[in-house]
Amino acid sequence: RPGRAAPLLAALAEAKIAAVTFAVAGEPTVEIAREGTATAAAERCDVVVALGGGSAVDAGKAIAALLANGGDPLDYLEVVGRGQALSRPSAPFVAIPTTAGTGSEVTRNAVLASREAGVKASLRSPLMLPRLAVIDPDLLAGAPPEVLASSGLDALSQLIEPLLSIRSNPLTDGLAREGIRRSARSLRRAVLEGADAPARDDLAVASLLGGLCLANAGLGAVHGFAAPVGGTFDAPHGAVCAALLPAVLEVNLRALRGRAPAHPALPRFDELAALVTGRAGAAAEEGIAWVRELCRDLAISGLRRYGVSEADLPALVQKARAASSMKANPLPLTDEELTDIAAASL
Repeated sequence: RPGRAAPLLAALAEAKIAAVTFAVAGEPTVEIAREGTATAAAERCDVVVALGGGSAVDAGKAIAALLANGGDPLDYLEVVGRGQALSRPSAPFVAIPTTAGTGSEVTRNAVLASREAGVKASLRSPLMLPRLAVIDPDLLAGAPPEVLASSGLDALSQLIEPLLSIRSNPLTDGLAREGIRRSARSLRRAVLEGADAPARDDLAVASLLGGLCLANAGLGAVHGFAAPVGGTFDAPHGAVCAALLPAVLEVNLRALRGRAPAHPALPRFDELAALVTGRAGAAAEEGIAWVRELCRDLAISGLRRYGVSEADLPALVQKARAASSMKANPLPLTDEELTDIAAASL
């Protein structure tokens, strides 16, 4: 929001540290990364500080990497680029998130949209991890309810998908469970009644834990679809994930029961239900119903709001299948199942 960076800029000026600002409006793109890197290089910046939501943090992370390594974003971008490895650590990068959603402040990738290819893809390397992440729940104060809702559901999806992932492990499982509990008890209240201090704490911690989980256990079909939807349409990432989450859970559960009844992810759906409802012994369907009701209570729109129609589904399905996030889904989904997800999310 306008003026959000003013206190930070004033503190830097008082310390006699010169600063140049670069605004990121909307989802970060390949072009934004190019422009930001050119600005940082021209101004001979030594450190990159990102203050804002996941878009600002991802843009800053990409700029810091390119500032140190040179070249073009497409030299390093996965899926639509050449996928070259970074050879040098990023310029010192500080992440200060002001929303609670992506957890990008603790991940090693930056997601950029390529409008030409109609997809979002990652610039990824352990060399991109922020030097410092500042998590201040009070920065969430005053966030619009719709931002809290969409970013909070993005965080929830980034806790649920790693719990169900084929790459889940005991460390991320523990983090995911704690994050899901915090999100389940505070997200609805924060959006509908206002984010008081305990709710802000819960949402900020849940977002942070989601970033750690996705970085170490992967994601799934929610983010598999979010990549082409966000790359093709002018749609906020959190809102896209929120629209997709209930249908992805439903189709994954049906596919596991039908094709892989002994799959270790299957009992995780019952565990998820217990975590979100707070009732021991809750069935998988109750958990999915809870998520669907949460989305309804928070007035989450379907993908049609952002211009997606039935005619777009075949192309989105094929692009989603190729997305890197889809690799960790509990099991490979058929084109028919992927189409069911997309259609139900309209």
